[in-house]
Parts: sequence; structure tokens; C-alpha cells
Amino acid sequence: MDPKRYAVLLCLEDTEYVKKKYGGDFGLFVGMLSEAGERWEVYRVACGEFPADDVLESYDGFVITGSCNDAHGNDLWICKLIILLKKLDSMQKKILGICFGHQVLGRALGGTTGRAISGLDIGVTTIHFTPPKMFSSLNIPTSISVIECHQDEIRQLPPRAVVMAWSEKTGIEMFKCGDHIMGIQGHPEYNKDILLHLIGRLSERKLIVESFAEEVKASLVGKEPDLEVWRILCTNFLKGRDDSYDYKTLPISEKEN
Repeated sequence: MDPKRYAVLLCLEDTEYVKKKYGGDFGLFVGMLSEAGERWEVYRVACGEFPADDVLESYDGFVITGSCNDAHGNDLWICKLIILLKKLDSMQKKILGICFGHQVLGRALGGTTGRAISGLDIGVTTIHFTPPKMFSSLNIPTSISVIECHQDEIRQLPPRAVVMAWSEKTGIEMFKCGDHIMGIQGHPEYNKDILLHLIGRLSERKLIVESFAEEVKASLVGKEPDLEVWRILCTNFLKGRDDSYDYKTLPISEKEN
């Protein structure tokens, strides 16, 4: 039997720090989601690198990463990505969208995106599932923590979509469309080390003031994202596992470099 095949649609240029320490965003997602015997490939869509139409059917799932670009923008590669996502939706392919990926996925399916009404959200955020017992069969808490770093959001859901989770600052933290599409506003692939690196970069580039950067850093004391829970949720979704698959017995993913 042919190995399962997955593609990461890379929507940003990796920083040297993340590239050297974690293998870039592609390395982060492979480390979080891959299991033995699978093939993982990357397409740098922000640089114009897209999978050809004749290979789409060979993939079992796609992951769309975060980006420094706006999902409501009309850059050529973003418009091409939207066309691709519509095609994958029509093929019923599994698609997992993260941050920008979550937003552009919502746009491709008929929703609207824009600047977040509550402003920049950066730090470790608690999100709440709707309904609260959505993942009760997995013994997962009704509220979990995730790293956030975004200034945009989904303003209006696509017609076929339903909200899966919300937070105090963002009404659509997660959404699902059918059984094959899921968007997550936060970064389940990020740890606090990466978040601190991002805060430092934003401050150095004068995109946030130093006092705000220090305030965010102080807010992180004693907080940790629920990385293992997110790994289970994302892996279960992407691999099409039944929700009754107990996360406590899920084998640890085999990491790849």
C-alpha cells in the first residue's frame, strides 16, 4: 500500500532562528503531525510554488501555514491559493488552516476577513469549545491554551461552516466545514520559545512598542500552551480518525528533520 502523503502550503518566509532551530515552519508541522511511514512535502506558495493539478489527488491532506500577509489581500499568490483551496474543497480533501491559513480558508469558502476588531492578539490565549463537550470522548478539557500572534480575523463564517471555539478577544477561534476542513486561529505548532522570538522581532522592527513587548512577556509567566492536546486534535482531524480515539493512547509521532 502506498504511504500516506501530505503537503504543507508554506505562506511565509522562515526566520533564520526558526529555520536553524526547528527546520522552519515546515519542520514544525512535520514534527507535530507526522507519523511513521508517511510522506510530507512542502510547497512555498508565497513564492509562487504550487502543486500541479494532476498531483492533487495523490495527497491525503494539506496544511496551510501562517503568514505576514493579510488574508484579505489580493496578492497574486493569495488569489492563486484561494483558487487552489476551492478546488481542494470540491475534491473533499482534508485541509487544516492555521492563523493566516485559517483566515484565507474562511475567505475561500465564502466568509469574510479583516483587521481584528479587538486589535493585535499576541500571547498565550485560552480558547473555549462550542459546545463545551465537543471533544468529551477524547477526555480533552472544555478550555485549552494556544499561542496567538495575529492582527486579522475571520469576520463572518463561510455559509457551510460552524464555530468550534471562541476566546475573549476572538469570536471564531476555530471553525469546521463538513468533515474535511478545519481552521485554527492560533498557532498549535508554536512553543513559548518561538513566541518570545516573534515578540523580539516585532519589537526590533518597531511593529510594537518596547513597553508592550515587555508587558506581553510578563503575561507569559506561568502560562504554557497545551501542545500535546493540540497535536492530538490536529492529528486526529488530518488523519480522519474517529473522535472516540483516546488521546492518552495515541502513539507519539515519529519526528522528521
